[in-house]
Amino acid sequence: MKIKTSELSGVFGPTSKLPAETLPEIAFAGRSNVGKSSLINSLLNRKNLARTSSSPGKTVTINFYNVNEEFFLVDLPGYGYAKASLTERAKWGKMIEKYLGTRESLKAVVLLVDIRHAPTKDDVMMYNWIVETGLTPVIVATKLDKIKRSQKDKQLKLLRETLGIKAGSDINIVPYSSETKQGRDELLAILSLFL
Repeated sequence: MKIKTSELSGVFGPTSKLPAETLPEIAFAGRSNVGKSSLINSLLNRKNLARTSSSPGKTVTINFYNVNEEFFLVDLPGYGYAKASLTERAKWGKMIEKYLGTRESLKAVVLLVDIRHAPTKDDVMMYNWIVETGLTPVIVATKLDKIKRSQKDKQLKLLRETLGIKAGSDINIVPYSSETKQGRDELLAILSLFL
């Protein structure tokens, strides 16, 4: 898949009505500081399309990016942000749940986890929820450039074990670096299969 055009086409908060389903959608979910905005920018070959920040928890809306006039890349609010109030976190949770549970045009959910650590309880919960809703998760292990090459296999094994992904499963796991764009072609190829 070649990315020719991409633009922010809508921002939706807890009280907004989501847009009509006109194109296939691929959602991106992950913890607050997992590097979701950086990954989206690197995937779409844009510098500042998705807003990045040094302080986590910036995405508090559901953001729709129109890609090639062919599909929407949907950026969901980051979960597990400790500094957000419980009320705020509950609001985001409801918003994510409603989106994932009601969109018929949703083809896949890309779940981002930090390759440097074992997936959190929230990551495991999100993974299980995606599977239970009948969607296919694509796992992206972010921040690949932050570990030594020799650690990669060990970290990927930890990720599989923590999420409960059986050996030989058809769940795709893509190690990814937003800095070097390693994993970009592989991820685009996987996403094009869902479209």
